[in-house]
Amino acid sequence: MIKDEDIKHQDNKNTEELNDICDECKKTDESVTQNLILTGFKICKSCRVSKTIFPI
Repeated sequence: MIKDEDIKHQDNKNTEELNDICDECKKTDESVTQNLILTGFKICKSCRVSKTIFPI
């Protein structure tokens, strides 16, 4: 049987992933969550453009 504590722990884990902090530059940006949904990477719009232009 699933306990309420387990459900709350899973909810906290999911919200930690959606904290809008870029993995590359560590800045908070709204586009991080959008890019996470679209591409699967937690990067902001600026880092995404720079990775597209300079993929090194």
